[in-house]
Amino acid sequence: MAEKQHVYRVSVEWLGNRGVGTVDYASYGRDHLITAPGKPEIAGSSDPAFRGNPQRWNPEDLLLASISACHKLWYLSLCARAGVCVLTYLDDAEGTMIEAPGAGRFVRAVLRPQITIRAGDDIELAMRLHREAHANCFIANSVNFPIECEPQIMAMAPS
Repeated sequence: MAEKQHVYRVSVEWLGNRGVGTVDYASYGRDHLITAPGKPEIAGSSDPAFRGNPQRWNPEDLLLASISACHKLWYLSLCARAGVCVLTYLDDAEGTMIEAPGAGRFVRAVLRPQITIRAGDDIELAMRLHREAHANCFIANSVNFPIECEPQIMAMAPS
């Protein structure tokens, strides 16, 4: 199959000029607004460890959310095709970033999806589909750190 190219565009507007711009590291706010046509705005900032607003999403939150959401979307698609009916899906994901002088990087992410499937569906198949979801995830294929998946799957009790 030929490669398809997809282009994504967002606008990130800095809202943190407190009247003096970036005259020094403490003089400016980190708040920003992420927008794209036809989508809700995302109020962003930096992590509070970097003078950010704890009530706003930071890039690290958004990266982890992207990994988790991409995995979930692939997983649900694979389950639907394989005849595994997912009834609930909740991922409590965790990412680890290390900060070194002048830089930082993610070194690991762990997805911990808690999933309920229809009574009688194949739990082992549902578990195996996580590996396939990970292999297909666009975001997982774009990062340079390991992503682990520790799913918990249970079948809905028959009624």
